[in-house]
Amino acid sequence: MKLCVRKFEEKDLPEMIRIWNEVVEDGIAFPQEELLTLETGREFFGSQTYTGVAQDEETEEICGLYILHPNNIGRCGHICNASYAVSKTLRGRHIGERLVTDCLEQGKAHGFRVLQFNAVVRTNTSARHLYEKLGFQQLGVIPGGFRMKDGHYEDICPYYHEL
Repeated sequence: MKLCVRKFEEKDLPEMIRIWNEVVEDGIAFPQEELLTLETGREFFGSQTYTGVAQDEETEEICGLYILHPNNIGRCGHICNASYAVSKTLRGRHIGERLVTDCLEQGKAHGFRVLQFNAVVRTNTSARHLYEKLGFQQLGVIPGGFRMKDGHYEDICPYYHEL
């Protein structure tokens, strides 16, 4: 697989929405509960500071994506936030690492100084391992901060990385 990470295009939306909705439907990582449609997905992805996609250059398949946007406003507007989604069938192939690495570069290029994750679920060990490998620092633990799809609550672990 020869992967490139680039800015999303309109033609990518159906696959992006499918991948995003897979994560939402899993109910164990994203806070969103509503699935995206073509219309809501176009608005959602288009309203971000930057939306990137990972594409297999050989097959042109969209393998994953990320969104980058401010974490807050005003005096905290220099801190950004991001979310990542990789197609279920392609997980474990370091696509997430490529997305996070590109996101760090895009965050800096867009004038942000810090990338912060507010709600990394404690049980999302693959994401936590990746973030720590890439130099993110855990800020602590928020007990029961995430309601899982089955209704029980898990701790969340905020992380940050200076850009």
